[in-house]
Amino acid sequence: MKKERNSSNTLSPYMNSVHTWGRIWSVGALLALLSVPTFICVKLGVWPEGAMVMKALAKVIPIYWGTAVVEVITYTPMLGAGGTYLGFVTGNITNLKLPCGLNAMENAGVKANSEEGEVISTISIGASAITTTVIIAAGVLLFAPFLGKLTDPQSVMAPAFTYILPALFGALGAGYFRKHWKISVFPILVGVAVLLFAPTLAVGTLIFVTIVAAIGGALVMLKLKLV
Repeated sequence: MKKERNSSNTLSPYMNSVHTWGRIWSVGALLALLSVPTFICVKLGVWPEGAMVMKALAKVIPIYWGTAVVEVITYTPMLGAGGTYLGFVTGNITNLKLPCGLNAMENAGVKANSEEGEVISTISIGASAITTTVIIAAGVLLFAPFLGKLTDPQSVMAPAFTYILPALFGALGAGYFRKHWKISVFPILVGVAVLLFAPTLAVGTLIFVTIVAAIGGALVMLKLKLV
């Protein structure tokens, strides 16, 4: 008789390890970031005035702190614990880590809240971080002499750099919209409406709003038996 797999017993040690190392590396990354300005101030013997720091922070805290909370709430269910820790430590979640994790799980046919999805999301985001680092290093070394000419506003390549992010999300979203076009209409309309009234809204907040709209719209359509 085949022994059934106890997912709670098999996942618990792994998840404990994920949370332990995730907290360690998150705190370590935060300390590393704060150590740079601290060492500069110690070396030069110059410290900013507390009043000036608080005045500057007062302008950015409502935006960035709110976005940070929204991003954690939004990305964690989609990427899993391991992918979330790794994504926030390595950065560039919206542009690279999120599309990479979602695409890998879709190609593997697994869900984000499953054991398989947890592992695949973490591996794919780790591979993305390594690949990004290698490509950036190669680009700095090989393209430094030509980068100024390529990114110059007068360059023929300038429009391509402007549309990199829309092209990335357009290619990723097209597959989902095609498969689930009925439940895609409402969140797209909500996103467009939000941008019309608040065009400078942070990307993380907009993603959270459209996710809530997608879930709410899908539930309503499910009750009305439209999907």
